[in-house]
Amino acid sequence: MNLSRARERLVVIGGDAAGMSAASQARRLKGPGELEIVAFERGHFTSYSACGIPYWVGGDVTERDELVARTPEEHRARDIDLRLRTEVTELDLDRQRVRARDVDSGEEAWTSYDKLVLATGARPIRPDMPGADAAGVHGVQTLDDGQALLDTLEHTRGRRAVVVGAGYIGVEMAEALIKRGYEVTVVNRGSEPMSTLDPDMGCLVHEAMEGLGITMVNDAEVTKILTGEGGTSPLERSRELGGGRELRGGRELRGGRVRAVVTQDREFPADVVVLGIGVRPETTLARAAGLPLGPHGGLLTDRSMRVRGQENIWAGGDCVEVLDLVSGQERHIPLGTHANKHGQVIGTNAGGGYATFPGVVGTAVSKVCDLEIARTGLREKDAHRVGLRFESVTIESTSRAGYYPNASPMTVKMLAEHRTGRLLGVQIVGREGAGKRVDIAAVALTAGMTVEQMTALDLGYAPPFSPVWDPILVAARKASAKIRGTS
Repeated sequence: MNLSRARERLVVIGGDAAGMSAASQARRLKGPGELEIVAFERGHFTSYSACGIPYWVGGDVTERDELVARTPEEHRARDIDLRLRTEVTELDLDRQRVRARDVDSGEEAWTSYDKLVLATGARPIRPDMPGADAAGVHGVQTLDDGQALLDTLEHTRGRRAVVVGAGYIGVEMAEALIKRGYEVTVVNRGSEPMSTLDPDMGCLVHEAMEGLGITMVNDAEVTKILTGEGGTSPLERSRELGGGRELRGGRELRGGRVRAVVTQDREFPADVVVLGIGVRPETTLARAAGLPLGPHGGLLTDRSMRVRGQENIWAGGDCVEVLDLVSGQERHIPLGTHANKHGQVIGTNAGGGYATFPGVVGTAVSKVCDLEIARTGLREKDAHRVGLRFESVTIESTSRAGYYPNASPMTVKMLAEHRTGRLLGVQIVGREGAGKRVDIAAVALTAGMTVEQMTALDLGYAPPFSPVWDPILVAARKASAKIRGTS
């Protein structure tokens, strides 16, 4: 403890889910007289739902502030010294201090700490190619990013949008842009959208996207983004170009705004481009300080979320790698559900208590139009990569009893370990009532159940909610029979 102060100081870097959950939980356990909490956030907002940004862009959520769970003023009212628009630029682990820069004024100052939380999140992957930093090209990770995209959509004269990438963000942003009245093309390097699914399930998403009016271009690699003066109003040019140059996030933009996206053999006109390629852990500070990073570039922690090899530094959220309970390996899974849990664990430990985070099974759910998309556990290529032998089955069922009104089709794919029958993964694509069924599989995965054990699960049944054999149980029965037949 630093003896120059009468109380300990907890410094938190990052003001969203993991960081502010940690700060809030630590404050619950220790009052201001015992623990000083200082939090740095480089943006304008705290404690918001990044997952809700596509729905705000698409108009399902009408006001930006509806995505904010707790405002800066609310955090400060709880004696958390929250400093917005302040970016930490250096960690000095030997002297236990951080250097922070005021984004607007450029002023820098050092702040010492007794305990440190790294919750620096993730950054959108921006391809290293000509035009990637042009005006009109947007990554969408923060509320500031969402606001910048909406400003572009409001002032852009043309109505052609290209989304690069077809993961969760890419698919959701494509639907949002359709709702905004744009003509949308999605350029995807994979064989089907949603690489978090196996291709045979991803093709169902492909069909739904085309049914929504989205042009889906698979097996296509973007090589460059063309720029020029076309497609903008004079007002927009004056706002975005500033005479041909603009500073965005520290990058100088040259050569006008986006006008097309180019692949190996085609060119797609574009008035706005959204990058949905994915994200990487934002660990620039950690790497420079020599903290341990995993194979995916995320910080490595123990079960208490303490950075490995460090006594007084914790990390959580999208900047860390976590244990996959199914494969037994470290993975980077950037989800708000994990980040909030990490923050609770970190805050408990930093506040003098004890808590652990056991790991994840990789559960996620999304939608395109009224098609629900869910997955948990391993895909086929994940199981192959870790050397697991498995059997897979795919079944077709309905969300309700077949005779009940509005029963909708559902496809369930299930993977089970060869011989043992241990559940390895489940993917679901269907209409209303399909997506949240993945939670049954998530619980079974966490418990290490076999598919045969799953067939005896006592699930709720009534014709308006499920067939007498729930689709998850139908898949488990089929997988169990296949395991027995191959044993």
